[in-house]
Amino acid sequence: MKFFIDTADLSEIEEIASWGCLAGVTTNPSLYAKIGGKLADFEDHMVKICKLVGDDVPVSAESTATTTEGMIEEGRRLAALAPNIVVKLPICPEALAATRVLAEEGIRVNMTLIFSVPQALLAARAGARYISPFVGRFDDIGEDGIDQLDSVVSAVYNYDYGWWEDEGGVEIISASLRTAQHVTQAALMGADIATIPYATLKKCVTHPLTVNGLAAFEADWKKVTGAE
Repeated sequence: MKFFIDTADLSEIEEIASWGCLAGVTTNPSLYAKIGGKLADFEDHMVKICKLVGDDVPVSAESTATTTEGMIEEGRRLAALAPNIVVKLPICPEALAATRVLAEEGIRVNMTLIFSVPQALLAARAGARYISPFVGRFDDIGEDGIDQLDSVVSAVYNYDYGWWEDEGGVEIISASLRTAQHVTQAALMGADIATIPYATLKKCVTHPLTVNGLAAFEADWKKVTGAE
């Protein structure tokens, strides 16, 4: 499984990139607003993220256009900012039409806000490079987001789509992951990617038994060295 970070915060991205396991970045309008981002600075900020992680690391920048023509125009502009920009579009008829045009031009699309198998299959068929089914938001309404993710993974991998074969084909980004257990379950079912908030990524590194073990090692080493 590849690890993406779901944030627009440069300091968070820089820290996780230093771990040596960061494979991508996803952003959205809410995450950009959370860091106090301004419209006039949006494209410059996306470029900063791209430069921070390097050309081989995909960075999803979301279009806020609401028409097919607007999505295509904005998608082209975003893709021209840096070679690792992926245009993020929300699943809807307009976005499917825009995805087909952008894909035919070699522009990668991350189709987001996927909540059902038909949505995922339509996105893949239209030419999306990445499909982002959500987990946590199902949990918010009392449904099992992991079960829904499992259905999407199983259905999408039943078929070949002919798009992006030189890059390994369409990949599933398990999104809205809120716990280390979500990450574990997504990995076990074979999702290609987990995009994870900074705080959750930090939790993925820790475990109570690891903490206790380190404390025991430190205490025992003090006995060896005579340190107080």
